[in-house]
Amino acid sequence: MVLGGVALIAASLVLTYSVVARYVLKIATDWQDESAVFLLVGTTFLCAAAVQARRGHVGIEAVASLLSERANRLRLVAVDVMSAAFCAFFAWKSWTLFHEAWIDDQHSTSSWGPPLWIPYSLMAAGMTLLTLQIALQLARGLTSRQQADTRASTGSAVQGGAPTPGSAADAVIHQKAPEGSAR
Repeated sequence: MVLGGVALIAASLVLTYSVVARYVLKIATDWQDESAVFLLVGTTFLCAAAVQARRGHVGIEAVASLLSERANRLRLVAVDVMSAAFCAFFAWKSWTLFHEAWIDDQHSTSSWGPPLWIPYSLMAAGMTLLTLQIALQLARGLTSRQQADTRASTGSAVQGGAPTPGSAADAVIHQKAPEGSAR
């Protein structure tokens, strides 16, 4: 995320220089647009996994309040599966673009002509990291749900050898009635 912030600041400085050089100093510039785009592509794709780790991407939660807890969990799993599939496809296509640009020595058609493997590699690496992050979150969510379902089905309130606070086992140990029950 820090590197993404640095790249974003660098892109803004490049574009500011471009405006000043072109309109104030009357100097032609031809490299600034592509360099800013490369920096922004790197920022966007390389920071995507870090944002996903915080579940910071934009999501529509209007439906979540209408669904039951179980239906909402299923919705989240379905969204994660579809997101992982899309990101995996995007990563694969980005790696093929990178490979073609590298092998064929493709360059931009501008007068500056930077190699195109640079933005393609940033896209490929970023989407691969995002796919892995979504897969990790999906696996973590499924295993924690399975553990919770197992505890619920066996009636066990023990977690890691200790009763869960507020559980029936905790109530027995502390000689208090579970919440919602009368003595």
